[in-house]
Amino acid sequence: MIMNKNKFSTFDLGLATVLMTLDYELLELYRSNPKRIGFIFKRGKDIEKIMNDYFNDKIKLPAQTLFNNQKAIKNRLYTDI
Repeated sequence: MIMNKNKFSTFDLGLATVLMTLDYELLELYRSNPKRIGFIFKRGKDIEKIMNDYFNDKIKLPAQTLFNNQKAIKNRLYTDI
């Protein structure tokens, strides 16, 4: 996971979907190997709290919006090959 003052990265599709749903800007995708894809986001002020809330099952978001954003990310995965 890349963590610096300007960028945040994750390999977790669920976390990437949550961040996208919360309007964090997805900057790029990167492939560390053929079976693994990373998501790089522009860092926001509360991103660590959101990450912790996600892993502690404390995130409440509209299901339809979350699902649509996950579909959008998956479409991008297959077009950015």
